[in-house]
Amino acid sequence: MAIAPELTAALDADMPAVVATYKDFHATPELSMQEHETAQKIRARLDELGYETFASGGTGVVGVLRNGDGPTIAYRADTDGLPIAEDTGLPFASQATGTLPDGSEAPVMHGCGHDTHITVGLETAVLLAGHRDTWSGTIVFLFQPGEETGAGAKAMVDDGVWDRAPHPEAVYGQHVWPAQAGTVSTSSGTAMAMADSYEVVVRGRQAHGSQPEASIDPIVLGAFMITRLQTVVSREVGAREMVVLTIGRFNGGLKENIIPAEARFTINTRTFDPAVRAHVEEVIGRIVRAEAQASGAPEPEIRKLYDFPECYNDPELTADFFDVVRAELGAEQAVEVPPATGSEDFGRFGQAVGAPAVYWFFGSQTPQALAAENVPSNHSPHFAPTDIETTLRTGVRAALAVLTSRLRAAR
Repeated sequence: MAIAPELTAALDADMPAVVATYKDFHATPELSMQEHETAQKIRARLDELGYETFASGGTGVVGVLRNGDGPTIAYRADTDGLPIAEDTGLPFASQATGTLPDGSEAPVMHGCGHDTHITVGLETAVLLAGHRDTWSGTIVFLFQPGEETGAGAKAMVDDGVWDRAPHPEAVYGQHVWPAQAGTVSTSSGTAMAMADSYEVVVRGRQAHGSQPEASIDPIVLGAFMITRLQTVVSREVGAREMVVLTIGRFNGGLKENIIPAEARFTINTRTFDPAVRAHVEEVIGRIVRAEAQASGAPEPEIRKLYDFPECYNDPELTADFFDVVRAELGAEQAVEVPPATGSEDFGRFGQAVGAPAVYWFFGSQTPQALAAENVPSNHSPHFAPTDIETTLRTGVRAALAVLTSRLRAAR
């Protein structure tokens, strides 16, 4: 079911302002859970449009618009940037900086495309508010902070977002990625991986570099742990199971001739199956503790940093999604793809109220950009849409098509 003609005409008229909004958010990113100015802009716009608004989870913003009888549907857009020095060369590139949890200053960039998510969400809100005769029911917009750290959706749920906003019958969301602009894609069932991150504190005994026999070297011990952890994928789970295990950071010592008392490294895992996830966590603990025991070292500390829940697309809603967006964008523009190994905290919203959900991807690149070598991916300092207008237009059209297909049924 394509969107109403008046919505299409209004979107066409709005496109210059939509692109300007995108450029503003792109140039002014803020780090996770610090999106204060971003939240103020979003809430001010929703207030202007007549939405009931409230803050949630610190820097999250919720907008509710009631428009007669009908279902309640929720749509989520995330808002945070990343600690990346932008290198796109765009005239509106970010020069922003932010403060990391350790107190250090870092450059900030919308290197994952959340600027497009904010812009698409706001324009969808604009069009629904301005054309209430095309739908009936209640729409809940969730502008979520802190997706990159896995903190934002949990913060909003823990803050009682569903105590203040009406419970939805379905929750929708989307994410930009480096596919051809004008296309959308997703998976039925498991859509994205669960993720878990840990910090391991390896404890040893400090000594002079010339007297290693007096030490318990945590760097050597940590190296053995990291090497053995690579067998989690190759020897601890079946070949048909998806597991990714990454060591993203390893720090230890301050001087080349001192064996330190401590070293630290981080682990990130991705899994599709909850049972595999639990097994991997158990194996990590077993390996880390066993290697420490083998070295005669003190008990290591394994600290959970954060986790991302399952991102599951309800099969029935997903089938409806494809019917609707193919009618709006064209049959060849919406394709089913295998689950992504990336992760999202989007799933927490539907899980908290038992509502089914669908999460999809929309493209951002020209064919010429995709034909080049080393196309920048999300989280790259070079990542940005190369076809801004088509990217934003497609995101809005897909959102409107899906939302109004559910909300129009009550008219």
